[in-house]
Amino acid sequence: MRKRLPRAWPLVPLSAPATVAIWSGWVGVGEMTGFGPVNLLPGIGAGLELNTAITLPIGMETYAAYALRVWLSGEHHTEKTRRFARISAIASLVVGALGQVAYHLMHSLSITQAPWWITALIACLPVATLGMGAALAHLCHQDTLQARQEAGDELAEEHQAPGDELAGDETGESSNDDEPPSDDLLARAEKVIAEGAKDKVTIGRGRLALRLGITKHRARVVLDELAKRKQASAASA
Repeated sequence: MRKRLPRAWPLVPLSAPATVAIWSGWVGVGEMTGFGPVNLLPGIGAGLELNTAITLPIGMETYAAYALRVWLSGEHHTEKTRRFARISAIASLVVGALGQVAYHLMHSLSITQAPWWITALIACLPVATLGMGAALAHLCHQDTLQARQEAGDELAEEHQAPGDELAGDETGESSNDDEPPSDDLLARAEKVIAEGAKDKVTIGRGRLALRLGITKHRARVVLDELAKRKQASAASA
């Protein structure tokens, strides 16, 4: 029996009041720090007037949600990407909370103009949000390209003709794939496996063969030898 996925509709009544409160807080603190109506097209007819205070809640909260999704979605991303998403998402939420605190404190004290240092910090937020968003999107794009390349290379390897396989002498190994691998090849294989474990990527014989420039059969021999040495080491300990 298939398990039912959790329903998402409770998020609607949960997020609606939070959205209103967050929006009003950011717009309020924006108006206290110099954000406000600006003519974006001066000299062109009547122009186009926009209250720039709305850019704060749109930018900050949208990026926080985007970074949270990359961090927690469980999709294939490298540890580098998830770490950046985690740190920037937490930072965005903390900054957002501090912005709400600043607005409500100043409003309760009847302050209509924020101190210069709050104005300086708030003015930097759109630039910081743009930079973090561009960086995270670039990292996600790199992860996607890497995953597609690995999948395509593995597919090509599976359909490779026997005569087209890589020669063993290109890696300093004997052309006989069944011969015991050298210590140098085993060390390189261990390095590749360790890097994959760091990025939470399973290194099978296909990926190992691509990384080391050897055939998949040779990669299986290498993996078997590493497993034997690991078992021998554990038994001796």
